[in-house]
Amino acid sequence: MSIYGISHLTFVVHDLDRTARLLVEGLGAREVYDSGDRPHSLSREKFFELGGVWIAAMEGEPLPQRSYRHVAFAVEAGDLQTYRARLDALGVDILPPRPRIEGEGESLYFHDFDNHLFELHAGTLEARLQAYRAALTPTPLPSGEGLDQTNSRISSAPLPPGEGLG
Repeated sequence: MSIYGISHLTFVVHDLDRTARLLVEGLGAREVYDSGDRPHSLSREKFFELGGVWIAAMEGEPLPQRSYRHVAFAVEAGDLQTYRARLDALGVDILPPRPRIEGEGESLYFHDFDNHLFELHAGTLEARLQAYRAALTPTPLPSGEGLDQTNSRISSAPLPPGEGLG
């Protein structure tokens, strides 16, 4: 017995048709079901397929506030600008990029109309782990150089008169 994957992701949204436009036009999802006025679950719902993932959108009360809880979809780095243009045209709130270390992969973060945070990420778990490992590995310094008390690189060049340790 084991879990072998994610079955589906469900998002509760205020305007199901607006969310459908975001998923289909903005992200390239394929709508595969619309309950219309005959819901079989808690409320009207639509199902989508996006990158092999089943996404369910159900009408209801949206999240009261934003948070960093999010879903990240894997994309190619070269496609990020195209997604940005599509999402911007739909009026979603695109966020400024967060600080990253080299090799971590690029991302585009945005909130939908119901306070859900999404990320389009061009990177892999393995690349992220390698980048984090590299960030923890000290870079060898040329002979005679070291770090000061603030871990800033210092040179072995002679200090001006009157300065130095003492």
